[in-house]
Amino acid sequence: MATVQISNLSKFYGTLQALDDVSLHVPDGAFTVFVGPSGCGKSTLLRAIAGLEPVNSGSIHIGDRDVTNLEPSDRDLAMVFQSYALYPHMSVRANMEFGMKVNGIDPQERHQRVAEAARILQLSELLDRKPGQLSGGQRQRVAIGRSIVKNPKVFLFDEPLSNLDAKLRVQMRIELESLHEELGATMIYVTHDQVEAMTMADEIVVLNEGRVMQVGQPMDLYHQPQSEFVAGFIGSPAMNIVDANSSLGQELGTQSRAARIGIRPEHVEIAKTGLETKIRVKEQLGGESYLYTTTEDGVDIVVKTDGDDSHAVGETLSLRFPLHRVHWFATTGDVLP
Repeated sequence: MATVQISNLSKFYGTLQALDDVSLHVPDGAFTVFVGPSGCGKSTLLRAIAGLEPVNSGSIHIGDRDVTNLEPSDRDLAMVFQSYALYPHMSVRANMEFGMKVNGIDPQERHQRVAEAARILQLSELLDRKPGQLSGGQRQRVAIGRSIVKNPKVFLFDEPLSNLDAKLRVQMRIELESLHEELGATMIYVTHDQVEAMTMADEIVVLNEGRVMQVGQPMDLYHQPQSEFVAGFIGSPAMNIVDANSSLGQELGTQSRAARIGIRPEHVEIAKTGLETKIRVKEQLGGESYLYTTTEDGVDIVVKTDGDDSHAVGETLSLRFPLHRVHWFATTGDVLP
């Protein structure tokens, strides 16, 4: 395994800057997730690491090697794409060993590597089947197995679960986490789904408009966002973020420099007195409920409550906002101390 060091990386498509002076250190053995909205540069950054996208400036080191100008095949990486890209006429075994066969690896070594990867991924009973006889989750495991047999220094995953249904996505998340634990491998994973990022990552890299906005452990980003963008992007439902001159701001008594105020739905308290809001929509999800409320001056506030919550649509609530749970944002979007 190896570290990945990215230094001052920039990438242009004509006049469009896709990566803007990105610097990043991915620790050896870490499960690092790149996350952000569509067009933020996360897939471009992953493809640059893989050598599939040339860069205009900066450098990429894998371990102690500068791989910036090396071909993808010379970088000692393995990449798993959103599409499985399996050969339909080949068995699972043949798909997994094809790359090794092309590279002239000894047949006995190929057999051992395929057997070990199949054991890890619970594919041993499926090695003689064709891809058309497999479920979507099984096909994605074959694609991952094809990467494992390469014994790469770094695994790259480009939204590999996007084609799976919700139940399979959860199952595959658990399997990928178990795979990381067993291999102890350096893994970089791209997703637009911040729930995937929160549940899988040792470390999250939040990107926006080609720039790194914040890097940290999932709960550090959740509780200590450094900007309004990160605060609003991490968390589902999103943090309540409103103008400081709104009724909520008046209720709190805003910091003089604050332009916006944020508080997470689970930190809003229903009380006997406080800011009055009316429930517009109620979502009951079993173990928890979400009340979507609006104040008289049109401020929308989401409140997380118990799954058995008895409040009804149209009801007026009084809300309180513990000051130690409030985030204050400057006009620049940065968090105020």
